[in-house]
Amino acid sequence: MVEERKTYTSFRDIPPRDYMYFPKGSLEMGKPGHFSTIEVSHLLISIIVLTVAFSFALTGNTLLGALLHGFDFEALPSGMMMSFLGLISGFFVHELSHKWMAQRYGLWSEFRMYPKGLALALLMGFTLPLVFAAPGAVMFRGEARVFEQGHTATAGPLANILLAALCFPLYLFVVFEDPFLGQLVGFICFINALLAVFNLLPFEPLDGVTVIQWNAVIWTTLFIVSVVLFVLILRSFTLNMFL
Repeated sequence: MVEERKTYTSFRDIPPRDYMYFPKGSLEMGKPGHFSTIEVSHLLISIIVLTVAFSFALTGNTLLGALLHGFDFEALPSGMMMSFLGLISGFFVHELSHKWMAQRYGLWSEFRMYPKGLALALLMGFTLPLVFAAPGAVMFRGEARVFEQGHTATAGPLANILLAALCFPLYLFVVFEDPFLGQLVGFICFINALLAVFNLLPFEPLDGVTVIQWNAVIWTTLFIVSVVLFVLILRSFTLNMFL
C-alpha cells in the first residue's frame, strides 16, 4: 500500500512571518546542493552574529564579567576561533544535513534566519556568560510523506552525533600534547553532543518530536547514544581540568 503524501511547509512547523522569506517567482523544488542568494546571506549573518555572541560569552568578556574581573580582550581572538569552528561544525552541519535530506526527496528547502532569536543571542553574549541561540531553521515546501519527514528531522542530530563521536578520540589524543588544539577539538565535541541531545528532546518545535512520530525505536536509540556521548565528553573535560 502506497503511503499517502501530505503537504507541509516546515519540518519544524515554525511559521513566523518575520523569517519565512521566499525568493520571488515560482518556488521550484530545490536540487541537492542548491543555495539561493537569500539563503547564503541568512547563513552568513547567522554565523557571524553567533560567532560574536559566543566569543564574548566564552571568554567572559560580558557586562557581568566586567563587573567581577574586568575585560580580557586578549582572549577574544582564541574565543572567536573556538566559537567559529564550533558553530561551523555544529550549527552549520546540522542545518545543512536537514537541507540535503529534504532536497534529496525533491523538496524545496532553504535556511531562514530568525532575527529576534539572533538579537537575543547577541544581547545575552554581551551581558551574560550564557547564550541561548535560536538563529533560525531549515524550511521546506512540498509533499512530504511521514518517513521523509522523519529522515529529514533525523539528519541534523545524527550529523552532530557522528561528528562528536569522530572528534572525541582525537580530543583524548591531542589534549595533553597540544592544550590549545585540544581545547578547540574538545569544544567541537561538546557543542555537537549538546546540539544532538537538545534537538532530540521530545518537545515542539525540536527534531525529536518528528523523529518519534516517524519511528520511536530510532528516536530512543539516537537519544540514548547522544546522552551517553555527552556524559562521556563532559566527564572527560572535568577530569582533564584536574590533571
